[in-house]
Amino acid sequence: MDPDGSADDNLPFFAAVVSSVWATPEQTQGRAYIDALTAAGFDKAAMQVTNDVSTVGNAAESIQFSVQWGDDCLIGQVGPATGAPVTVVVPALTTGGCLIGETRPIDW
Repeated sequence: MDPDGSADDNLPFFAAVVSSVWATPEQTQGRAYIDALTAAGFDKAAMQVTNDVSTVGNAAESIQFSVQWGDDCLIGQVGPATGAPVTVVVPALTTGGCLIGETRPIDW
């Protein structure tokens, strides 16, 4: 990770961390990605993650997680619906944060 670099500069490192979690049995668990990204040096306070389980109790088709990096966001999406992990850099939301909709608290 390059703390002084841009989100684009850090996308390959972010993608490598995401891929390493995807290769484990915890590949559809949002907490596993948050924990791995934190261990890799990303700021946990700048992260968001969606729920692993739908409102009716089914496993989510995909989950998203993000790290806000200045005015940009590193976003990952994984799950049965995506096949392989997807990672991108997009502008942060004007309202703050990176993900639209309901996210789960990162309180661990």
